[in-house]
Amino acid sequence: MINTEQIEKYLLLNEDCFSALKKIPDNSVDLILTDPPYNIAKYSTGNIKFDWRSDINNDLAEWDLVELQPKDLINEFKRILKPKGNIFIFCSYNIIGEYHKVFDPEFDTFQFMVWHKTNPVPNFRKSSFLNSCELIVGCWNKGHTWNFTTQKDMHNFIESGICMGAERIKDKDGKSLHPTQKPIAVLDKIIKIASNENDVVLDCFSGVGSTGEAALKNNRRFIGIEIDEVYMDATEKRLEKYK
Repeated sequence: MINTEQIEKYLLLNEDCFSALKKIPDNSVDLILTDPPYNIAKYSTGNIKFDWRSDINNDLAEWDLVELQPKDLINEFKRILKPKGNIFIFCSYNIIGEYHKVFDPEFDTFQFMVWHKTNPVPNFRKSSFLNSCELIVGCWNKGHTWNFTTQKDMHNFIESGICMGAERIKDKDGKSLHPTQKPIAVLDKIIKIASNENDVVLDCFSGVGSTGEAALKNNRRFIGIEIDEVYMDATEKRLEKYK
């Protein structure tokens, strides 16, 4: 069993999240901020080819083909979350109904936020709306941690570009390592509002460690769980500066 009180900066677990979550004690996590698979890869129509520019990658990694059910998360999330804790889960239109069905009866409040991407993948054929918004589920009970800001900053709407340039983690060939890496700006806002300094922030689908980066730069402690060894290696290199 992990002793969360002994985590000085961060703890990384290269494991399947469902087995790793069982190692976390009851009522020991202040904020669960995570980005599970959306299971939208099955809807992909493949890459879009152009004669005059590079192809647009419309496919996601194979891990997105593994079905994830919100009902598989609820019991462990409730068990490890502190009474004043908060949960924020990135999701998509195709699965938000399942999150509502499973999580809403278990918490006093179930809300959602919208992340508006200011630089979404273009649709040159003008065949549909741009995929410029992603959804974030939020759950909490009465008395939860909430660092109120101005009324303007309390909108359930975050505007930020997708990861670009130096923030984007790349492989040895200079290609993007993770297809759905989240920007620090979005994570930073949620962490500041929904947790306090020295709190424990958990991401059980931590990818290349973006939540860890945002948590540590805001003086929170971090637990990252990631089954992919390549992503975990990138996370370890990324977070070394916070040791």
